[in-house]
Amino acid sequence: MSARPGSGGQGPRRAGHRRRRRARRAAVDILYQADVTGREPLEVVEEWRSAGRAVPDYAVELVGGVQRDRDRIDEVLGAHSDEWTVHRMAVVDRTILRVACHELAAGVPAAVAINEAVELANELSTEDSGRFINGVLGRIAREGEPGASDGERRAQDERGGP
Repeated sequence: MSARPGSGGQGPRRAGHRRRRRARRAAVDILYQADVTGREPLEVVEEWRSAGRAVPDYAVELVGGVQRDRDRIDEVLGAHSDEWTVHRMAVVDRTILRVACHELAAGVPAAVAINEAVELANELSTEDSGRFINGVLGRIAREGEPGASDGERRAQDERGGP
């Protein structure tokens, strides 16, 4: 069952979208905290839970994926960020990009991952961050991961991104 026109978008699909958006935001908050404090992201998840803060399952999945694949994600970001190294990026922008790259690699449609990342940047970062994030992720979605074979690139194209 989906929301009907005029129903205010309150159907089950809309509720799932809101849950994922909240989970992405929690993942960004956790990863940001881990980055600025120099701790492992999953340690921060456990601290949040010990303090009684709810951490959605999808947020834990995102945090764990970024922690596990951070070197590969940073390599991809560096290769697609004109004149920017990953460590020169603003921490919040770098964190949003890492989450979006993980989602792209996990098969989230490129349009969804990019839109959600831009929305987070517009909410959490500078006026120019949304454009920057859109540009980097757009290049990644178009070009795929560096070093990917032609077969891997075709598979990326078929599922909508890296």
